[in-house]
Amino acid sequence: MTEMTDMAEKNEATEQAEMTDKTEKNSEQVNEAKTETKAEETVEAAAEAADSSQSAFTLVRQENGLAHLVMDVVGDTMNTLKSEFGEQVAEVLKEIKGDSSIKGIVLVSGKKDSFVAGADINMLNACQTAEEATALSRQGQMLFDQLEKMDIPVIAAIHGPCLGGGLELAMACHARVCTDSPKTALGLPEVQLGLLPGSGGTQRLPKLVGIQKALDMMLTGKQLRAKQALKAGLVNDVVPQSILIRTAEEMALAGKPKAKPRKMSTMDKLLEGNSFGRNIVFKQAAKTVMAKTKGKYPAPLKIIDCVKTGCEQSPAQGYQVEANHFGELVKTPESAQLRNIFFATTDMKKEQGVAGVEPEKIAKAGVLGGGLMGGGIAFVTATKAKVPVRIKDIGHKGINHALKYGYDLLNKKVKRRFMMHSEMQKQMSSITGTLDYTGFKDLDIVVEAVFEDLSLKQKMVADVEEFCKPTTIFASNTSSLPIGQIAAKAARPENVIGLHYFSPVDKMPLAEIIAHETTSDQTISTTVAFAKKQGKTPIVVKDKAGFYVNRILAPYMNEAANLLLEGESVDKLDKALVNFGFPVGPMQLLDEVGIDIGAKIGPILQAELGDRFSTPPAFDKLIADGRLGKKASKGFYLYGKKVKKKQVDESIYKVLGITPQGRLSDDEISQRCVYMMLNEAVRCLDEGIVRNARDGDIGAIFGIGFPPFLGGPFRYLDQVGATNVVNQLNRWAAQHGDRFKPCDALVKMAEEGRTCYE
Repeated sequence: MTEMTDMAEKNEATEQAEMTDKTEKNSEQVNEAKTETKAEETVEAAAEAADSSQSAFTLVRQENGLAHLVMDVVGDTMNTLKSEFGEQVAEVLKEIKGDSSIKGIVLVSGKKDSFVAGADINMLNACQTAEEATALSRQGQMLFDQLEKMDIPVIAAIHGPCLGGGLELAMACHARVCTDSPKTALGLPEVQLGLLPGSGGTQRLPKLVGIQKALDMMLTGKQLRAKQALKAGLVNDVVPQSILIRTAEEMALAGKPKAKPRKMSTMDKLLEGNSFGRNIVFKQAAKTVMAKTKGKYPAPLKIIDCVKTGCEQSPAQGYQVEANHFGELVKTPESAQLRNIFFATTDMKKEQGVAGVEPEKIAKAGVLGGGLMGGGIAFVTATKAKVPVRIKDIGHKGINHALKYGYDLLNKKVKRRFMMHSEMQKQMSSITGTLDYTGFKDLDIVVEAVFEDLSLKQKMVADVEEFCKPTTIFASNTSSLPIGQIAAKAARPENVIGLHYFSPVDKMPLAEIIAHETTSDQTISTTVAFAKKQGKTPIVVKDKAGFYVNRILAPYMNEAANLLLEGESVDKLDKALVNFGFPVGPMQLLDEVGIDIGAKIGPILQAELGDRFSTPPAFDKLIADGRLGKKASKGFYLYGKKVKKKQVDESIYKVLGITPQGRLSDDEISQRCVYMMLNEAVRCLDEGIVRNARDGDIGAIFGIGFPPFLGGPFRYLDQVGATNVVNQLNRWAAQHGDRFKPCDALVKMAEEGRTCYE
């Protein structure tokens, strides 16, 4: 009886505890729901007020004595800082200072998934002089200085991108809280536009995260995720989106936080806690910058100078130097070209493959071939496009290779704590393999990534038509074979298209979309949309051997080979083109791609386009000697565990029967190679291979690493002048043969005084 009573009491207690727990959970859910509703009401109130005032900044008072300062740029999908906002913010701050009932401010975005994406780049293009740009910088500095000096606490509630001027705005607040959403990212990417943070970023960031971390962020433009930002000291707290506003309000109600000294490791104290150590940091940063940029980009060194001035002299001097350097950089040709690229890529994101033709949804995809390219294509499809992908290969080895490719990349993210192990498993589970066409019947697109063999690719078209549904798109990753030839025997040629990626697929941003004569508009638009989902910048090009990127690359590479045979050394050739601005030299690139691949592409281009694409016969000796490049550990350079740094394999000169003499200057070497590329690029534009000069420039920059600070081959041609290029090509033609003869379109351009961008 007693036992039964005890059991009854225990059950009652258990039930009571469960009820209490449920009540608490329900209460939490209710509170979170109230918080969300409150935030939505704030945004709605701000939107109504903004509609009437057309101001991007609206003050919404709360019952708890706080006020929400809501930023919502009218008519834009994302918040960007504009020059006219200075007066608007000044008015709001004046209103806050005049209202003693306001005890604190929460700065929040009125956009759904974005805080502030940065400054409006258009206002920089409007600056006629460096002095005007400097004045813009000073305006931003003074505005954020007013915010920082507010007597009441100002807390930034961050969700979504908080970049550039947006982060500078947040850093001027007294504390920052951000969401743990993957959409949230914080950074100062101005260097990617040839600029520096001009509204106090070079001075405030080092104080929050330390000199070394600040330099790393600003010199690379890297963005931090929420947890990284918290660890670095950039934000004060990371919370779920549902309680973002509530947490920010609690911070504000707690009063203006006192500045706490940043926690420093022993090494940080040695390097940042004294002038001697800081000097080492600044010198090493400058050395690294010069090694990577070859002095072609002025912004990184000026960023270092701003930070150094603020640390070693005074904050006031640091701010002045920042404004002056910002103004200077805005008017540099390097920044102008990088901003051109930004605008070009932004415009391209808005474009469809064919205007007015909506893409079909890609729900499932397939990849034929499990090699390096196949593995890369499968990876970006599953992880970036979030589309399940099925890999077919002739053997388990190929499938395993492709799976390992994805696993290794994701595992790096796990080790660096960019990703949870569970998320890695989820993404890997969306990549499967097969030795036949099992699981292909309902695929929406199949990407072929096998070696350059026309009959094999035609067979694969037939297989896909047999085993997949009638609407399945067949996309070939061929690098040179015309798509029309691949589709020649197809029952449904309208579904066949080229989708040319560049290696390594997970890093290279370009994709060429090649439509042959009967490719349907629907297929084009769908493939373009698919490439965008994979994180690519696609350009639509006309179907002809080599398409665009490889076609302009081939004369450049061939000329480097000719220069080698004339007696220029391997390292001198590569150094000359790297100093020009390419990421790697032509000989190293050939090693990376594979000398045998270059040998296969050459005859295809020559057969379709003429003898100017003929490769030097001497290069057949390299294939005969087993020199296939890096993959064979034998090429122009030495490879293997014993090779500690990049070294030329001197035995290659004996194989080719040459003795390096090095008679030409670096300028002549780079010009001979690059002018051949310019000449072919103009041919491509004239033939309609690329739709316009913009696509041609983006293709060259993103596909083969044409120096971004030069803006691409067409921007560079306009800079040098068509007449000068024609005259130089004619001089070389007289010396070295007809391969240098300028094309008719280039000659006509010179005669008429036209430019590529008119």
